[in-house]
Amino acid sequence: MFARLEPSKLQECFVSWVKAIAQLSEGEVIAIDGKSVRRSYDKGKGKGAIHMVSAWANENRLVLGQVKVADKSNEITAIPQLLDILDIQGCIVTIDAMGAQKEIAKQITEQGADYVLSLKGNQGNLHEDVQQLFDWASQTDFKDIEHEVYQTIDKGHGRLENRRYYLLGNVEHLVNAHQWTGLKRVGMIESERHIEGKPTTTERRYYLTSLDGGVERFAGASRGHWGIENRLHWSLDVVFHEDDSRIRNDHAPENMTLIRKIALNLLSKEPSKGSKKRKRLKAGWDNDFLIEVLLS
Repeated sequence: MFARLEPSKLQECFVSWVKAIAQLSEGEVIAIDGKSVRRSYDKGKGKGAIHMVSAWANENRLVLGQVKVADKSNEITAIPQLLDILDIQGCIVTIDAMGAQKEIAKQITEQGADYVLSLKGNQGNLHEDVQQLFDWASQTDFKDIEHEVYQTIDKGHGRLENRRYYLLGNVEHLVNAHQWTGLKRVGMIESERHIEGKPTTTERRYYLTSLDGGVERFAGASRGHWGIENRLHWSLDVVFHEDDSRIRNDHAPENMTLIRKIALNLLSKEPSKGSKKRKRLKAGWDNDFLIEVLLS
């Protein structure tokens, strides 16, 4: 049945259901990222593993939707399709460097949301320009430069990580800045990691954002983006063993990724204590608990 079921119809039902059970708050961080279902390939039929792009509401801890990346394509074509089916009004959309594209920034803005887009070498001249701007600002101690700074320190297990978040408002002179709809700030996260017995490491990451100031909002959004890795992708692999699944015929792999996300959303909404893995096992043993999960 799942091999024959049209994925777009199941997707429509899923999105309607999520809208019915969750109310996204103003400023909700929606992280968009892709994940391959590693063992869904079929060498005999010349079929590669499917790659799904998902939207994750960080505060609600829910999957909002997904779109399959077309064969011989990439996430750049799938992200606009995913945004089309979502109501992102008033939210902050975060995407990694693959999705840092002018048309995607424009679409997010036109749908009434803000964006925080990771910036890397795929936007060569702009990335270099932003890097040089921050280097110059650091050397001059940000003198006469509109900026905001925020710092966090995380400790634990012999590790200390110091993160400094910067926002600069001087974007008008950046390469092609006018082509990025809604662009108001450029951001940088400088992470210093100290681990006992090892040299200190420093990493810098750069961002484009339409946020109108508020470095703590920028910090929260950039941190929130990792929720899609830590809470969604990790759970799919550890709780549901998605990467081990050999379901591969017709539409079945795509449909089953959505079924797993329905289950994950239900387990996330169920209020009792315990890991999702434990709740899933209990639901398989105890019909009363299964009903509680389904009605949560």
